[in-house]
Amino acid sequence: MPAVPLAELYQELTTCTGTGLSGLLPSGIQQEVGHFNVFNLADLGLPIGGKPTAPYPCRAFYKISLLNSHSRLEYPEGAVEVIGPALVFSTPKVLHYWLPRERQTGQFCVFTADFLRPTSSGVVLDELPIFKATGYPVFHLSAVEAARAAVIFERMQEEIASDYAYKYDLLRTYVLELIHLGQKRQPATALHPAHSAPARLTSRFIELLEQQFPLESPQQLLRLRTATDYADRLAVHVNHLNKVLRETTGRTTTDLIMGRIGQEAQALLRQTHWTMAEIADSLGFTDVAHFSHFFKRHAAVAPGAFRNQVLV
Repeated sequence: MPAVPLAELYQELTTCTGTGLSGLLPSGIQQEVGHFNVFNLADLGLPIGGKPTAPYPCRAFYKISLLNSHSRLEYPEGAVEVIGPALVFSTPKVLHYWLPRERQTGQFCVFTADFLRPTSSGVVLDELPIFKATGYPVFHLSAVEAARAAVIFERMQEEIASDYAYKYDLLRTYVLELIHLGQKRQPATALHPAHSAPARLTSRFIELLEQQFPLESPQQLLRLRTATDYADRLAVHVNHLNKVLRETTGRTTTDLIMGRIGQEAQALLRQTHWTMAEIADSLGFTDVAHFSHFFKRHAAVAPGAFRNQVLV
């Protein structure tokens, strides 16, 4: 299968952003060995939703993404739901589609294998555990880990815009830092059926959670809403489920459930004309006041104000 070159990636990005190719290419890269660039997802205006079509594309470059919003990664062997923050490693050897489920925030960098070869560490990308051809390299991060990854990407963006003569050597160091951040998490969080029992349980939980969304009518109600509901469906004790999710995602079962309900509440306020009472009822709240209190805690703004901001 022919690999998708970097030129095709830049063609997609120029279409999304309306920026010419010269505005997307980093200065001085023509004199460098290999290629590197970094992007802010909020600036790209990527389309939301859609379905992958076969065959899955094979890309000729590596990619590391920090995803803060809900999205889905489709692989030929299965799929992984990503509930941010998460760090995702993409390699030419693992074919996939990335499907944003909502407006995305975060960053990503792309680079070729040649870009890291000048380092004294003698890195061979395909021999690193994080870039092995097997597995889904998706790592849900704790708040501390997500903040650390965000700082690395911010430094990348600052450095690539600088005129420092050795900035690409520094950028290689930042790429390696992200790689090692992911590899530290790999034993506990790689979401693949062939991996550990905790990873399999986490993957099953996230799949079960996502099966309830999106809500398509006010008559559609959440069937599973509490940690106990999910534990019963997964045939495990609720304490065990909570312990596993804390280990693999850094968040409790209830945090993950309520976070996903909060995302759906925002989507319903943005995209439908349902009344507050209909939204509250569909999401399992006893009344509008209870829903409003939850939403304000989740989004730091009342639901009515949030909807008005969207309409402006």
